[in-house]
Amino acid sequence: MEVKVVNISGKETGAKVQLPDAIFAVNPNDHAIYLDVKQYLANQRQGTHKSKQRNEIAGSTRKLYKQKGTGGARAGSIKSPLFNGGGRIFGPQPRDYSFKLNKKLKSLARKSALTYKAQDNNIVVLEDFSFDSIKTKNYIKLVSDLQVADQKTLLVLPVANNNVYLSSRNLKKAKVVTAADLNTYDVLNAGTLLLTTETVKKLEEAFAK
Repeated sequence: MEVKVVNISGKETGAKVQLPDAIFAVNPNDHAIYLDVKQYLANQRQGTHKSKQRNEIAGSTRKLYKQKGTGGARAGSIKSPLFNGGGRIFGPQPRDYSFKLNKKLKSLARKSALTYKAQDNNIVVLEDFSFDSIKTKNYIKLVSDLQVADQKTLLVLPVANNNVYLSSRNLKKAKVVTAADLNTYDVLNAGTLLLTTETVKKLEEAFAK
């Protein structure tokens, strides 16, 4: 798939870049995407939720009243889950939600996500650029000139660029990652995918491994 290259002002440079069919024109696998996104979201969970069981509640363990003759249910300790302030039955406990997926499946998921973006013509290729300083207005001008200011955008850089990253950090609809950190969730969550010519080469090298 051939795409025209534009500069940060949104004007065509006259150059074109070939998006590799092996990455941007595969047969999409929706189940692979589902598993990869599920893993990504699961890995974000801290798993620190915790409720106290009856053995962790501070309180007396004496029997509240005699076993028989009250006309009510038999009650033991005030720490019983049946009473206010008692322990919780089968409450949440700290756990690790992460799980593993094999590399081939994750690679297929990312390729499938990139293919969907290519099919929908939601990929813009920029010539390589950088910002001289950290200014949010520079990034706002970039997305405005590209006419994607009203969309969620994901800018994928070949390597980390602190000026570009920090310039975008205050914008809710903008996210900047490197090619090495590209994941399926971010690709699908973005309305428009912004790549640079060098990023395309980096992706080709990464998926060739």
